[in-house]
Amino acid sequence: MITIHVNAPEGVGVPRGLIGRALRETLRREGVSRAEFSVTFVGDAEIARLHVEYLGLAGVTDVLAFALHGDGEAPLGDVYVGYAQALRQAEEAGVRPDEEMARLAVHGALHVLGYDHPTGARRQDCEMFRVQEEVMGGLGAHREPAPHVPTSARSEAS
Repeated sequence: MITIHVNAPEGVGVPRGLIGRALRETLRREGVSRAEFSVTFVGDAEIARLHVEYLGLAGVTDVLAFALHGDGEAPLGDVYVGYAQALRQAEEAGVRPDEEMARLAVHGALHVLGYDHPTGARRQDCEMFRVQEEVMGGLGAHREPAPHVPTSARSEAS
């Protein structure tokens, strides 16, 4: 069974259905039939606070992901998406905001599943970004990912 929770402050419009489809497609492609994910949209102040608290890095980021499962257990993860940053990135890349929000949720889910990427210019050429864009392309979103501000991180700690 796959359970996906999408959380956002009241009045913040997020594409819950698209995010659910995107994560289910990500899990299907990875051969995962049991998982639980929480995707929470937060503002700049909160994503910056989490960024410092968990990674020791100052500034706003687009997505943070935390794997909460042990080896051999069904994937369990928390993904935090910077809502305002997602909107800025969508505008910069010329894509719909809902697509960018789903892309960031997929990116976080892939971190929870164990994917990682290099920093710098090579990051968009790695396997993780290829899978991310295949998932998004399957949902009708087509673009090369734009360079993001500080990238997401994978954490084994809660």
